[in-house]
Order: sequence, then structure tokens, then C-alpha cells
Amino acid sequence: MLAPVGRSVPILMLLSGCIQVAAPDKPIEINLNVNVKQEVVVRLQKDADDFIANNPELFPQ
Repeated sequence: MLAPVGRSVPILMLLSGCIQVAAPDKPIEINLNVNVKQEVVVRLQKDADDFIANNPELFPQ
């Protein structure tokens, strides 16, 4: 029973030498511009709404 396992070990040892790991040449770039822009717009809208609500004399209807 151990004979098939014993034969496969040298084959696995030969295959393990073929694997190479290398760092990429270029850095990984993650583009988050869309999310940041949306957050800024929402914050500005809330600040503007609060300013108008707190200063009704400046914005007559």
C-alpha cells in the first residue's frame, strides 16, 4: 500500500521547484475617487441645508 505514495513523493519534489513567486514591476493602484467625491457632495449639501435652516433671514422665500 505504501508503494504508490512512495513513488509520488519524488515527483512532487520535482514539481515544487518549478513554482516562482515574483513581486510586480508596477505598484498596485486602487482608484477611490468616485466614493470620495460622493461623500464630499453629501457633506456639502448637509452643511448648506443646516446653514439655510439656521439663517432664514438670509434666504427669504
